[in-house]
Amino acid sequence: MTNTSVKILIVDDEPPIRKLLRVGLGTQGYAISEAPNGKTAMALVKEEKPDLILLDLGLPDIAGHDLLATWRNEGLQVPVLILSSRTDEAGIVKALELGADDYVSKPFGMNELAARIRTALRHRLQQQGEKPVFQTGELSVDLVKRIVRLGGQEVKLSPKEYDILRVLVQHAGKVLTHRFLLEHVWGGSADVQYLRVYVRQLRQKIEKTPDEPQYITTETGVGYRLREPD
Repeated sequence: MTNTSVKILIVDDEPPIRKLLRVGLGTQGYAISEAPNGKTAMALVKEEKPDLILLDLGLPDIAGHDLLATWRNEGLQVPVLILSSRTDEAGIVKALELGADDYVSKPFGMNELAARIRTALRHRLQQQGEKPVFQTGELSVDLVKRIVRLGGQEVKLSPKEYDILRVLVQHAGKVLTHRFLLEHVWGGSADVQYLRVYVRQLRQKIEKTPDEPQYITTETGVGYRLREPD
């Protein structure tokens, strides 16, 4: 899918934000349509069938969370990226749990947003199944043999450390909420503190500087993100 064939719907009630996105993404070849409210967005989704939606949570008529929930309940599978305030951690977590693919916080950089868009589109286009070997920087994970290497040297992980890394690899480039990781690694029965402990241990083994991680980064108040594959 080339940029010129990708249709992006911007749902935001602030004209300056819509203009910024229209110009910035338009120069990258994306086809842009705009909705200043939820009602218009609902109509455009049905009429234009966008490939990706940029959704502001603070709409004047329909709450962004309600709009997202409606789309997902109706079976809409296109990627939805949330445009959110930096301080709205609870709102971000709720949106991700409702089925949003990712988020960017206002004010955002166009390069960051473009990277999030590419990641979300790539995830939706991937074939079912996983590539047997994941590689990002000096970190490689063989999902078939369950072997983790850093700079060519094998790294020994505990079963839970590997399970966390495996889930992150399966969604590399996307932010995963604490609850998502707890459900997929512990079946939802563990406390978030267990997750933090294991992530800390995992970083000690795969990060050159664990306090300044390059691979597993923290999304404050939300969860964790694994660096995209090379």
